[in-house]
This record gives sequence, structure tokens and C-alpha cells, in this order.
Amino acid sequence: MTPPAPDAASGPGSPDRAAAGTATTAGVPKRTLPNQRLSLTELGFGAAQIGNLHHAVDDGEALAAVRAAWDAGVRYFDTAPHYGLGLSERRLGQALRGLPRQEYLLSTKVGRLLEPTDGATGTDPEGFAVPASHRRMRDYSRDGVLRSIEASLHRLGLDRIDIVLIHDPDDHAREALEQAAPALSQLRDEGVIGAYGAGMNQSAMLTRFVRETDADLVMLAGRYTLLEQPALDDLMPAALEQRVGVINVGVFNSGLLSLERPDRRALYNYALAPAELVDRACRIADVCERFATTLPAAALAFGLRHPAVVNVALGLRNPSQVAESLARYRQPIPDGLWAALQDEGLLSRKALG
Repeated sequence: MTPPAPDAASGPGSPDRAAAGTATTAGVPKRTLPNQRLSLTELGFGAAQIGNLHHAVDDGEALAAVRAAWDAGVRYFDTAPHYGLGLSERRLGQALRGLPRQEYLLSTKVGRLLEPTDGATGTDPEGFAVPASHRRMRDYSRDGVLRSIEASLHRLGLDRIDIVLIHDPDDHAREALEQAAPALSQLRDEGVIGAYGAGMNQSAMLTRFVRETDADLVMLAGRYTLLEQPALDDLMPAALEQRVGVINVGVFNSGLLSLERPDRRALYNYALAPAELVDRACRIADVCERFATTLPAAALAFGLRHPAVVNVALGLRNPSQVAESLARYRQPIPDGLWAALQDEGLLSRKALG
């Protein structure tokens, strides 16, 4: 799962809120996993940005972003060794240290071990503005899982990890399903971690994890958004059937839905958006304007509407982005918007049940 572009989550006024989302933390409701193991605030803090994704962030700004999210009531934080070659984990752990440990949930990922590259020069070739001090080694074996968790705990400086996700096993399905998943299932059953699952940019293989393992949740990036909903054909019905929660990330499709009026410079899947998708996003924006709302606000609101979704995690790098995201999250969206989008062929008839 490639880290999402800076995202924000959706408005709390949705009538389709997941059944268990009744508790609140400082104004941010919680949703409980279908198996009742854990409850997540509807908004999550995606920490790829504070791992210097695309741009450098200084330590003070990163710390301030996490604390601003905390002050706003966010209590779920997601990171990974991949993000900044461990920088995201180190910064997030530092920011959370000293806060009440029982009040928040933290997830990180396994599948990429960080190996030192002695004498290496230059910056990380995978999109993070950090020195190329380590290289990522794919390892979805049981031993790799255990080594990765131990290293993450050291970088985080925390006493436990609540949720562990198998990270981008696209080309490693067999090893991930036969070794990583059973190892994490055992750790969960022994109480070492609270829950486990997988995180990817595609819905098809996540559907396999939902059906072939006893995962508690999955993280889906960019495949259930206001622009497109391919996960409606596989992952979402499987998640409801198997009682597995979905963390929905990348709800802006890398940036195309983040502007009130998309233009030809907008990004989609981390590259320039095709003209036909920009046109489609502009048509959605036209409908949003008729209902006195904006494309970004509607995109964020849509991200939480499906009953399988337990959280929308958003990538944030500074306090101003946190404030903007919370304002959008709290913006009510007229119910008629969704039917209007469906009537114009811009939203799947299956999207709202």
C-alpha cells in the first residue's frame, strides 16, 4: 500500500454510520470492529507525511501535527517502517510518548525489513526526503514478521503495537497468507497485539485475506472513493459477510478529489490524472456546487458511509492540515447529493445500499 497523499476524513452527519460507532472521544465518534476487539475513532492520523513523504518536515512540525490531532480527539495513528525508512515510526513514537497509552490505538506494518546500507549516499529512491541510510528487504515470513515487530517497537519506543498490517504483499501472496498471517494471528491470540490484517492499493487480494484468514481488519487505499468504487464488487461485501472492518485511506485518489475545482495538473494514483478522470471529477464538483458543498468535503464524507468502514485515515504533516481536515469532517453534507450523483451516472447505484 503506497502511502496516500494528504487526506482528510468525512462528515459525521452520515446516516450510514457503522453500527457500533456510538462512543466519542473529544467530539470524534468511535466505531468498533465487527468482532468487538477494538474501537477506532472515525478519523485516523496517517503518519507517512511526517516520514518526509515527498517533502521534508522538521521534527517540531511533525510533533505539532500529532499533538494537534490528539487535541482534536483523534485516537488512531498509523505508521510503517517503509515511511521515511523508519523516520515516521520514530517521530510518531516520540509524539505519543507520555500520552495515556490506554486512550489510543497505534498500527504499523510488516513485510519490509530495513537493512543498513553502509556508505550509501543520496536520498531514498522511494519518494521520501530522507538519506538512503537503509534499504527495504521484502520479507513476509514468520521470522520476518517477528523481526519487523521487534524493530518497530524499538523505533517507536512504546510498549506495544495494537494493530499490525501486512504491507503490500501483492507479489508475495503465498508467503503472506501462509506465514505472515498465521504468525500475526498467533500473536493476537496470545495477547501480544490487539488485531491484525493487511493493507494494499487493490481490493482483490484484500478480499482473499478477508476470506482465507481470520484477519480483524484491512486497510484499503484509493479503491473506495467518490470517484470510483471497485471494492463494491469484492472487498466490501466480503468484509460485511466475514465481519471484518475496513480502514479506508486515499479517499482523494492521490489529490484529484482534494480541489474544489480539479485541473489538468491534478494527481491520480500518484501521477498526472488522465483527462477523462479530471472531467469526471469536474462533473462531480458541479453537482456538489448545486448542493452548496464542495468536492473535497463530499469526497471525505463519502469515505465513511459504507457500513464496513470503521475509520478513514488521513495523511497529515502540520497543524493547519489537521485543522482543515477536522473542519471538513464536521461539515454536514446534504443527503440529496448522493441521489443526484447517482441520477447523473457519477456514483454507483450500489454505493449507498
